[in-house]
Amino acid sequence: MSTKGEQDRERLKEEYKDHYRRIKEAKERLKRAEQKGKISQAVQNMNADGLLESVDEFLGKVREKVTHVEARLEVAMDSLEDEDTTTASKIKKEELDEELKKQKAKQTLKQVKAEMGMLYNEIEKHADEIRTEKTIGSKKPSPESTDNSSDTTI
Repeated sequence: MSTKGEQDRERLKEEYKDHYRRIKEAKERLKRAEQKGKISQAVQNMNADGLLESVDEFLGKVREKVTHVEARLEVAMDSLEDEDTTTASKIKKEELDEELKKQKAKQTLKQVKAEMGMLYNEIEKHADEIRTEKTIGSKKPSPESTDNSSDTTI
């Protein structure tokens, strides 16, 4: 009689294991379906036209600033070249003027380099503003994850 009781107990034990396994699989399917729903909702909520428009506007501003900086750099380089072509026969006053032009050109170059650094910082700032918060696949502690240990131990 004890063997029949043991057999019944083992059979029930296997049925319980199968039942819990099916529950776990159903929970996983539900979780995947919810994730797919969230993804499709996020795709529907995206406004691609607005995003592309803001990126185009940003690129236009960047191109404009780069063009302006390049023009200033070209003017500075031209003034440096002009200073190099002067002859040594000019008087000290002209040499002083040359020195002032060189210093101005160097200052302009420094300013252009500083503006390019600021332009890079502005590009980075705007790029950070465009980014959105990641909502799919983020790790959130769920109440199920803390209670799973009791479901798997049999």
